[in-house]
Amino acid sequence: MADMSPIFRRADRRTTEKTAPQGTPESRESQEARHLVTLIGKPGCHLCEDAQAVIERVCGELGVPWEGKDITRDEELHRAYWEQIPVVLVDGAQHTFWRVNEQRLRKALTG
Repeated sequence: MADMSPIFRRADRRTTEKTAPQGTPESRESQEARHLVTLIGKPGCHLCEDAQAVIERVCGELGVPWEGKDITRDEELHRAYWEQIPVVLVDGAQHTFWRVNEQRLRKALTG
């Protein structure tokens, strides 16, 4: 894989209106500001690609931004996570590694 995989790009942000439980209008943009999902992996990693598919689906449905970080381009990430990739962080804290459980990720982002 000569070029960067789609794993290492940020998902699109889209703004839509929604109503908060109290009846106060709340934009999707403010919902997005609450969380950030980070996928740490490397190009050519099949588990990273599987994790990306789950993250794209969940974050896309919930309007939560996500980003990908390539451990082959960051020594600190490489030292910290090499044996665990893919690693998923939610708001900078490690959420999971190797396999991403869709329901667990969804709960972390909505709870």
